[in-house]
Amino acid sequence: QVQLVESGGGLVQPGGSLRLSCAASGSIYTIYTMGWYRQAPGKQRELVADITSAFNINYADSVKGRFTISRDNAKNTVYLQMNSLKPEDTAVYYCNMRLIRRWAGTPGDYWGQGTQVTVSS
Repeated sequence: QVQLVESGGGLVQPGGSLRLSCAASGSIYTIYTMGWYRQAPGKQRELVADITSAFNINYADSVKGRFTISRDNAKNTVYLQMNSLKPEDTAVYYCNMRLIRRWAGTPGDYWGQGTQVTVSS
């Protein structure tokens, strides 16, 4: 079975930085898209950023210029560098990957366990 394990969350002051990591393991053939979503209390989950196998990138308007997504295919890992953090960035951040398992013919979506990011003074 495929597992996604996240790390890097924590508490930072406004203007600070964090780097999130998410590594996939298991029987994976190829990963189409790697992405990050977040969910704040009382709000629906939203896309923060994603990156395709062709290295095309999408960012939410609220994070453009502050966050950078990247991927390392050799490690099946996606990163999210978060700079100039604001209190409104506070949320649980979830890693997502759309991939094809080895010996499977169709893609599926897999999620990490979530990591808390809190931006507060």
